[in-house]
Amino acid sequence: MPFYVSPEQAMKDKADYARKNIARGRNTIVIQFADGILFVAPNPSRALHKISEIYDRIAFAAVGMYNEFENLRKAGVRYADFNGYLYDRNDVTALGLANAYAQTLGTIFTESNKPYEVEIVVAEVGDTPERDQIYRITFDGSVADEHGYVAMGGQADQVAAALKERYSDGLTLTGALGVALAALSGQENGGATQLTASQLEVAVLNRTGEHRRFRRLTGARLEALLGEARSSGASAGGASADGTGPGGGAGGTEPGGTEPGGEPGGSGSS
Repeated sequence: MPFYVSPEQAMKDKADYARKNIARGRNTIVIQFADGILFVAPNPSRALHKISEIYDRIAFAAVGMYNEFENLRKAGVRYADFNGYLYDRNDVTALGLANAYAQTLGTIFTESNKPYEVEIVVAEVGDTPERDQIYRITFDGSVADEHGYVAMGGQADQVAAALKERYSDGLTLTGALGVALAALSGQENGGATQLTASQLEVAVLNRTGEHRRFRRLTGARLEALLGEARSSGASAGGASADGTGPGGGAGGTEPGGTEPGGEPGGSGSS
């Protein structure tokens, strides 16, 4: 005899399944600053990126199953390249990509037995902070237009609350990095008290420059910025007037699998 499950229950079960596995991932933060948009994610892997460039002014960040959000990233690059070639480079926007991702994730959520265990952000840097675009797309295809900052991952609500306390308009790059580190450090999840440059994946979309605005921050440059951010936070005794906070630790725990920096086995959330 066939087993019947109501559509409402089926949708609820899939949503609960996706949320539970996304919650295993480490937090990723996207935050605006005066000269662009900053991306920060605890990620010890140098090969499996959670933050990537999509197009000239557009970048992508994700948490969840690495193989699933990597498929979405590649699809986004193809979408951008095709539309930029067929029409004009200025016709490729974060809003268009967000809508495309929303349709894809919504279709997978409603029609597949297993939804994608991912949450993604598509960000586009504008000529002024007011023209920056940050869109958060969830596993069911819902789209949210974010302003200032956004946090994804296991303790997203707690991290977002910490960001709200420390964030202010017009932050410098060092200040924005300090705010992000302070928000991550507030999560007591067994991580290190302070993340080193080798444990972080950090990138920026610069407001100035020609064509490609995406740049990864690594090595000596990232070490110097971390030192400046932590010094500013320490001298202020915590969150400073411009929103700079102390350096912090890991934003979440991961079960392993195909995730960046994970161990064999598990769901592969990152």
